[in-house]
Amino acid sequence: MSDIFNSIVNPFKQHGSVLVAPAKTHLEHADGTPFFFLADTCWTGPALSTKAEWEQYLLDRKRKGFTAIQFNMASPWRSAPTDAEDRIAYTCRNGHFAVNEEFYLRMDQRLTAINAAGLLAVPVLCWAHTTGDIGRELNESNLLELVKFEVERYRDTEVMWILAGDNHYTPEEAAMWKRIGRKVFADNKHIPITTHPVGENWPWTTWEDEAWLTVLSYQSGHGDSKTTFSWLHHGPVADYGKRMKITRPAINLEPPYEGIKGYKSGMPLSDYVVRRSVFWSLMITPVAGITYGGHGVWSWHLEPGATPVGHPGNGVAMIWNDALDLPGATQMGYIRQLFESLPWTELFPAQELIRQAANQPETFVTCMATPDRSVIMVYFPIGGQAELLINVNASENSSVSWFNPRDGIIMSGTLTPPDSENDWVLIVRTDLKRA
Repeated sequence: MSDIFNSIVNPFKQHGSVLVAPAKTHLEHADGTPFFFLADTCWTGPALSTKAEWEQYLLDRKRKGFTAIQFNMASPWRSAPTDAEDRIAYTCRNGHFAVNEEFYLRMDQRLTAINAAGLLAVPVLCWAHTTGDIGRELNESNLLELVKFEVERYRDTEVMWILAGDNHYTPEEAAMWKRIGRKVFADNKHIPITTHPVGENWPWTTWEDEAWLTVLSYQSGHGDSKTTFSWLHHGPVADYGKRMKITRPAINLEPPYEGIKGYKSGMPLSDYVVRRSVFWSLMITPVAGITYGGHGVWSWHLEPGATPVGHPGNGVAMIWNDALDLPGATQMGYIRQLFESLPWTELFPAQELIRQAANQPETFVTCMATPDRSVIMVYFPIGGQAELLINVNASENSSVSWFNPRDGIIMSGTLTPPDSENDWVLIVRTDLKRA
């Protein structure tokens, strides 16, 4: 490992490993310091990058405020049938299965670099969406052997495991992944472990007894229809957020990627579309974190003017290092700074504190608050209208400010958004001693 990361303050050395907090609503370090999960999606980067490129990428994401890197551990899968040296993670011939350790020498360096950059590694152990993916090509016995190998090899890594990627978790599929999860993670109680479903899918009502599954993930996906928006802020995820007892943190591991073609419009999705889904995701359940994706970065895109391998419908992508500077990536750091300036681990959905106008699904206004209502946060998408039902002026110790998610600036104001052409976040404090 080069000394390129030597000047980075490493949170794992300062505060210890990342675990699920006792409250079950978020993640924290071993010493109790809250960990805001802000992951960048780089599914194919470890397989296709050079060592120097990977270090360049990690430094960029660290500077922009990300805290985790989400990637695919093993080839083959659609966007990386092999790694850059034409290797895959295993051999399977004449009924004999064997892990290819040479493939994992590359992964050794990539995971070590992630942690050296002070970032949490978030690998999908085997992709399992369609024909050609490891999770579809191998039988259960071989999948178990491969996953056991990966977990044991990286046992000392600072990590949140994703067992399988982009699976439907039909009853039959879910039964297999549950069996594998129980065998691989039998002793786990606190390490963050999840498994990643296809878009607009919340299969977790039948997984309550899976003790090894400590984080509930979902993906709102790349749709841009009213149906998709409603699924996110009025569907099963929001229902989970309203529960009296939260049993696991809930994290959207795949909101819409910036620059990708929207499923309905067929147009590249803007930073605003991404921000809106990010705020909805963070505010419909107790805050745990979010994952961002930039079109071109997720696929480690190398060919100008082309669509990602295996994903022709996603639209032409930017080369990976150009896509690093999509505006949404920088804005994710601003959003993290906003939440960390507040008692974010105490924020819970509080829609009862606002009276919503007759909004459309795309203009839904979201509200959170601390239990004592000393901090209230309201996200206004473009066109969103809502009235706060608390009389802020009744308290001498109150303040009203507005967060601009485009540039990270916070300004004082009234209860009316600064303009109607942009999205804004209202922050109301009714006890300045908490500031």
